[in-house]
Amino acid sequence: MLGSTIQRELMEIIMRELQDPRLTGLPSITRVKVSPDLSVADVYVTVMGSAGHQEAALNALRHSAGIMRTRLTKVLSIRQAPFLKFHIDEGLKKELALLDAIRKANEEDRERAANANANADGDQGKSEEADH
Repeated sequence: MLGSTIQRELMEIIMRELQDPRLTGLPSITRVKVSPDLSVADVYVTVMGSAGHQEAALNALRHSAGIMRTRLTKVLSIRQAPFLKFHIDEGLKKELALLDAIRKANEEDRERAANANANADGDQGKSEEADH
């Protein structure tokens, strides 16, 4: 519950208040995991672009973590917001890579089936010619 609230508030702060030029390709927060004692929030993000863009955006978020934490404390009306740790969401990267591999395999299967049908049609025509 607190994780989803932090996620929503951080997205607002990133979109409205952070003016860091390294934040190109608007980072998206995929999930927030808050430690049981509420002292740390692991914030998982995805950033469109190259690995360099992702690293630059991650550094910008880490650089602004203190400001965001201060804003969160005020918005959430809590004594102290958790320390924010930003990470690139590798899980999402892996899921996207898996989906891409499945898509490629499906395309290859369709091509093989089309080629097999074309070859079968060609063989069919040859056997009909031999009958005549």
